[in-house]
Amino acid sequence: AKLVVGGKRILQETGGTYVEPTIFDGVTNAMKIAQEEIFGPVLSVLTFDTAEEAIQIANDTPYGLAAAVWTADLSKAHLTAKALRAGSVWVNQYDGGDMTAPFGGFKQSGNGRDKSLHAFDKYTELKATWIKL
Repeated sequence: AKLVVGGKRILQETGGTYVEPTIFDGVTNAMKIAQEEIFGPVLSVLTFDTAEEAIQIANDTPYGLAAAVWTADLSKAHLTAKALRAGSVWVNQYDGGDMTAPFGGFKQSGNGRDKSLHAFDKYTELKATWIKL
């Protein structure tokens, strides 16, 4: 991968691990940067030729928090969003949402859902009790 811009650590005095906005080009799916879930302003640029190849690349990771699709073809948007193994998929936008919509990831990107009534599921256990009188 080639560092295009950024990559420097910032705000080190806070004790956190923060980096300035960063772009890597020439990333392959076998690289750690493509396989790890990076929480920060880091863009890894991978190339593909078909929507099917893009879906395969996106799903070939142990994580699945979120994904985004840009297309003018609404049918392709629906098919691609359905095929992506991610808890949230945005089409022609990124990071949209509402407190009434569930948020959470697939695979190793999370357990349960935040926001919405679905968030209560991780704090409750359902039980069925059957009594014959």
